[in-house]
Amino acid sequence: MAKAAKTFSAEDVAQHNKEGDLWIIIDSKVYDLSKFAGLHPGGSGVLLMSSIAGQDATQAFFGLHRHEVLLRPQYARLQIGTIEGQEEAVRPLAADEISQVPYAEPMWLSTGYHSPYFNESHKKLQKAMRKFATEVIAPEAVKCEENGKKISQEVVDKLCELNILAMRLGKGKHLKGRTLMGGIITPEEFDHFHELIINFELARFGTRGFVDGLLAGGVIAIPPILNYGSPEVQAKFIPEVLSGKKYICLAITEAFAGSDVSSIQTTAERDGDEWVINGTKKWITNGTFADYFTVGCKTGSGFTVILVPRSDNIETKAIKTAYSSAAGTAYVTFDQVRVPVSYTLGQVNAGMKVILSNFNHERWMMCCTSLSAQRKIVEECMKWANQRIVFGKPLNAQAVIRSKLANMIARVEAAQNWLELITYQMNNMSYNEQSEKLAGPIGLLKQFITRTGRETAEDATQIFGGRGVTQTGMGKLVENYHRTSPYDAILGGAEDVLGDLGVRQAMKKMPKNARL
Repeated sequence: MAKAAKTFSAEDVAQHNKEGDLWIIIDSKVYDLSKFAGLHPGGSGVLLMSSIAGQDATQAFFGLHRHEVLLRPQYARLQIGTIEGQEEAVRPLAADEISQVPYAEPMWLSTGYHSPYFNESHKKLQKAMRKFATEVIAPEAVKCEENGKKISQEVVDKLCELNILAMRLGKGKHLKGRTLMGGIITPEEFDHFHELIINFELARFGTRGFVDGLLAGGVIAIPPILNYGSPEVQAKFIPEVLSGKKYICLAITEAFAGSDVSSIQTTAERDGDEWVINGTKKWITNGTFADYFTVGCKTGSGFTVILVPRSDNIETKAIKTAYSSAAGTAYVTFDQVRVPVSYTLGQVNAGMKVILSNFNHERWMMCCTSLSAQRKIVEECMKWANQRIVFGKPLNAQAVIRSKLANMIARVEAAQNWLELITYQMNNMSYNEQSEKLAGPIGLLKQFITRTGRETAEDATQIFGGRGVTQTGMGKLVENYHRTSPYDAILGGAEDVLGDLGVRQAMKKMPKNARL
């Protein structure tokens, strides 16, 4: 009989309560810590306390550690049996299982609730994406977020085999003939709600830098090729990027021009059948490992967007920021870079239309991932407030904590409903209609999500206390979110600029006869 199959009584365990002979109970399981005590990160004294040694230490354990600790092989092997007549109360969710914590999931996913937007195909895709993200993406996300390295080719290949990168570009002709998520959904039925689900599932792990490293550069750099590139350019570059064989990034932002896109200084001058490009770009996501760059350039009387392959005349340097280097954030220098004029995306001197129309999808995608991360923090806080004991009571017995939770829940639910409404509009509008009608609403939505995200980050840090500013342990997701949530308020257009955009768009449509 295996050791872990043995059963003990609480009295049996109580006899093993001293140094060199130390057992404890955690959630009905008996652990022999006799040899481990000296290796305990918090020192052996903690384990030898009378309330721990030989006792049921479940409450104490979950006040100090995440459940995942018990699942690690080096600790799981310390289990020698179980308590007779008891069953574990805390178990890890299955890879495709939905959390039962209130407000941990969008309402349409929660048991007993309904939605006018999501159907069975959405539920099937969500289940498959949750399983894939949990089993394949999560381990890679945690590893890369910590070591700062680029996503592995092995995971990229798995992503592209399921056509996840292609699906993150939305519905359209680029999906034709592709097998999506192993055949769970067809290209014909794929819509922006399916795309929303994919973005949500990829951003649930508290690894903000890795979320951008997860080929986000491609998500924002490929649409200009699809919408404005010639058939020849599309045929040459799209297949190898969507297959994961090559990487691409969007290079618009400069030290000279952030949200003020019209101030970009990178130039492209015509020399026969080639463009000669000079200038720099800054804070370029995936730039350190990109093979291609979708570049905004100043050309004569306007701006032009050009697809630029990497060459010896292009230099990329990593920029160290507050989030993980896994994002591949780069400073890019173009020095006499020659590119065929046929690689022009859209009309010469009409690149501003290409740039601005591309912002809508980019900002919408960021709304999805940012809200998903914010909702994960709500779940973390709901769990912690329930299990943390202070003043002899659960933390959520404190009215001030319940008030913070109420505000956090209200923020994510308001944002979720607004996001779903805009997504519905996207499903029923052409690309040009979206450019005309949704730039303002999406800008306002992004401002709302990112601003409330930082409010939630502050509330979560207060709820977790010191753990909320510690990069490991109970509050590690809160710490990461508090440190990285400002990114979403900057990337894709600064928060205040987007709010102003939304109002200016509305002012343009004010009826001339509108009066109080």
